[in-house]
Amino acid sequence: MAAYSAKPEDHRKKWDKEEYEKLAKDRLTQQEKEREAKEKSKKDPPVRREYLQQRDYKVDLESKLGKSQVITKTTPSSQQGGYYCNVCDCVVKDSINFLDHINGKKHQRNLGMSMRVERSSLDQVKKRFELNKKKMEDKKKEYDFEQRMAELREEEEKQKAYRKEKRKDRKRKADDDIDDGDPDMMAMMGFSGFGGSKK
Repeated sequence: MAAYSAKPEDHRKKWDKEEYEKLAKDRLTQQEKEREAKEKSKKDPPVRREYLQQRDYKVDLESKLGKSQVITKTTPSSQQGGYYCNVCDCVVKDSINFLDHINGKKHQRNLGMSMRVERSSLDQVKKRFELNKKKMEDKKKEYDFEQRMAELREEEEKQKAYRKEKRKDRKRKADDDIDDGDPDMMAMMGFSGFGGSKK
């Protein structure tokens, strides 16, 4: 019985209360610092982005049209199937979604532009009207109606001559086919040819 009277050893883990209190205080101070940093960043003025601008390049949608391409696991995303946007580093599967992406908020923001358009002044609008008017006048000068009509007539005559020549060729071939028959055999059968006689 003496063996049982001794107290058994305590196997429970002993917690160091001072160490955990110190960790809790450190965590609280860290959270306070983060909160202060957020409040400070909110006080800073927002980033001013440029106004939306017109694209100075043509969007290429037809270069990969009708082409097949082998894609493996190691193929970089820029060469995978679909349309690749190098600004946002993403692949879009079809042309409509690619245009939506290019004109969208995320893409424009990555380019450093906001979705707002600069308001035009009265002088800018007048200059644009003058520019468009000059373009229209230049087009009118370039377009000569009489010259265009002469070109159309000439083209029509060429087409008529080509068709006429083609008809003559077909007729010649048909006549050659008919004449190819054996003359002795045709005389024995009692006719001279398959075609009708021209009178």
